[in-house]
Amino acid sequence: MSKIYAFEDLMAPVFTPFSRDDLSLNLDVIPAYADYLAERGIHAILVNGTSGEGMSMNVEERQKVTERWKEVCSTTCQELMVQVGGAPLPDVLKLAAHADKCDVDSLLCLPDLFNKPNNVKEILEYLQLVSNAAPNTPILYYHIPAFTGVNVSITELFSEALKSNLVPRFAGAKFTHSNLEDGASCLRVGGNEDSHGPYSAFLGSDEILLGAFALGFNAAIGTTFNIMPDLGKSIQRAVYMKQYEEGQQFQWKLTRAVRAITKHGRWVPTMKAAMNLLSDIDMGPPRPPLKCLSPDQEMEMKDELSRILSD
Repeated sequence: MSKIYAFEDLMAPVFTPFSRDDLSLNLDVIPAYADYLAERGIHAILVNGTSGEGMSMNVEERQKVTERWKEVCSTTCQELMVQVGGAPLPDVLKLAAHADKCDVDSLLCLPDLFNKPNNVKEILEYLQLVSNAAPNTPILYYHIPAFTGVNVSITELFSEALKSNLVPRFAGAKFTHSNLEDGASCLRVGGNEDSHGPYSAFLGSDEILLGAFALGFNAAIGTTFNIMPDLGKSIQRAVYMKQYEEGQQFQWKLTRAVRAITKHGRWVPTMKAAMNLLSDIDMGPPRPPLKCLSPDQEMEMKDELSRILSD
């Protein structure tokens, strides 16, 4: 069985730019944002995910973001994945159908966030409903237990998906977790000890990129790929060249940078602030209930990042 979605590289979960005046969408910056990422070797985009505050937007806004990124990616030749979950099921189905109509490359979908699934079969049944609304597009499961409270074995999920074929276009998962035993194991479902199976697993945890790539991951979706993509690319290259000591240095620098950013608050607002500080792309503020950093926090973050990244 061949891969349904075979992208192998780094993908940026892009921030959604909001106006500083009224927190409305500011889609005019997206072309420059896409160019900024492409020039730094990032050739794939995830929209409306956690970093993109997809769950803080209504259906129409999420559709507009998808449409604008699709238009831009058609020019830059960047892959486009769209996260459609995190809303009531009728809205999720509407978002999936819209993304399918836009001819995006793949869908990513959270589990239901209120009526949480209890096992992998319930996850696949939910994904089946979503996938049926998008008959032309591969779909991946968004595994992020720290946010969803749903923590299942992705190895078990892949095994059940392969055995049941309940979701014919099921293509894998975004694996935002530190359990690399499960991560390395899920890669080989449907394959063997020496080769991957038909499903893709995108690592979603920036701080363990080196270990995951050493264990066989070949794709990742990391917020820091927006801000300091050169570190992610350097870790990736070090593993491919089996230069693990050099890779450790890049990983430790990336981990230190993540700590310098996130010590000021929650993941999304601190990462968005770092993007604003270290690039010329204005992402604007996060939407409430997420809170902006204070000027003092931003100054401290900028100074500390400058020291770390210049080492």
